[in-house]
Amino acid sequence: MESKRQQKVGRQIQKDLGEIFQKDAQHLTSGAFVTITAVRVTPDLGIARAYLSFLPEKNKKFLLETIQENTKFIRQKLADRVRHQLRIVPHLQFYIDDTAEYAAKMDLLFSDIIIPPAPPEDEEDSN
Repeated sequence: MESKRQQKVGRQIQKDLGEIFQKDAQHLTSGAFVTITAVRVTPDLGIARAYLSFLPEKNKKFLLETIQENTKFIRQKLADRVRHQLRIVPHLQFYIDDTAEYAAKMDLLFSDIIIPPAPPEDEEDSN
């Protein structure tokens, strides 16, 4: 479980990364819309794991590889934004967030389940 400090830092990094991808790093995403769905920070605030979602969903792995290759650039842009709030800018790790795909898969599985109606209960009283 994350501490309040970790949660606050994670939310700030999530907000700042979102702005970086919208304004400063558009050339990295080839016109795809990038959403930072979550940021998890280690207890020492040294590593931030960012989970990304892409729209349209074509070439997700290619986009992720491009972003990972340019982590130094993104970290520098993040440092410019959080230099007054954090003493050390965390190292960034990027992952694809597949939560939406997993939820859709589970919905599909549950929609295929056929639940028979309950048999009518006898109205006999057992004494």
